[in-house]
Amino acid sequence: MDARYVNVVDVEATCWRGRPPEGARNEIIEVGLCVVDLAERRRVARDRILVRPASPVSAFCTELTGLTQEEVDGGVDFGAACAALVDRHAAAERAWASWGGYDLRQFREQCAEDGAAYPFSDVHTNAKAVFSALYGSRKRRFGMANALTRVGLPLEGRHHSGADDAWNIGALVLHLVDAGAWPPEPEPAAAEPAESGTGRPAGA
Repeated sequence: MDARYVNVVDVEATCWRGRPPEGARNEIIEVGLCVVDLAERRRVARDRILVRPASPVSAFCTELTGLTQEEVDGGVDFGAACAALVDRHAAAERAWASWGGYDLRQFREQCAEDGAAYPFSDVHTNAKAVFSALYGSRKRRFGMANALTRVGLPLEGRHHSGADDAWNIGALVLHLVDAGAWPPEPEPAAAEPAESGTGRPAGA
């Protein structure tokens, strides 16, 4: 296991205001990734992979993420996106983190449904839980934007852009490193209640 680097991952997925249309499902349309160098305590790389879904991109999804049907139609299929994470970022050999358990759960479910090879190692950290344990409680979980505000960090880019969110979560991971709260003991990400229609936990 490569202990120096952590891959911080944030995904955006097809979503709807309310119930999905018949035959549609939540599918990843963007994978954002930020590489954190724990030795040098800085963010050293970022990546953005657009993924072509079978389900349509709704107007609500475009409003939330900024992604259009035309953009994601130019992306790669989900299996190729998983392979790119392994090839570009040694995903199977590095610890990784996300803000909450949604990203881990979505990858596991979609890999199982699509028959794609799961790209990540088993060492996952729910950065939202670590941050909330430090500054809130087990009952109060901070959304990413509120967490940045809580510690005086700027929100760089657009919220609900996978690439920008991963970059911002990387900054929060570095804050936790400086606070002595990282690395925590890895544990499976707990399921979180999803906001209706979006698949993403409310406030994430």
